[in-house]
Amino acid sequence: MKWNEDKDIETEWFRLCRKLQSHFDKKPDLNGILFLMGIQELGQGIRTFSKDEKQDLMHMATCKALSYAEYYELEGKDEDGWVHWKLIKPLPILKTEEQEKLLKMNIITYFKEEVFKDEEY
Repeated sequence: MKWNEDKDIETEWFRLCRKLQSHFDKKPDLNGILFLMGIQELGQGIRTFSKDEKQDLMHMATCKALSYAEYYELEGKDEDGWVHWKLIKPLPILKTEEQEKLLKMNIITYFKEEVFKDEEY
């Protein structure tokens, strides 16, 4: 997906958040969306996760999102079904705001291509 302006990213982000809010009755933030993506990628359904597992889920989701920008590639799953990623090119050094923008662009792409691919939002 090509992005023209920061405005496009924020408009699409707002749409995604609104769509997710309609499913969960709560407006998600970036961390909540990463956590949700991690659960989706793990594919083991909803359950109670330890603090370390929650961090691992968010890391897994971040790698998945950044795979759309070709920073990571799927390495495989371990015996417990956890997905592992391999860094294939160095991540850029960005300010916090730019990091968030990069994540948002790729999270939007993930949801459009893998979760809501047959839906408009």
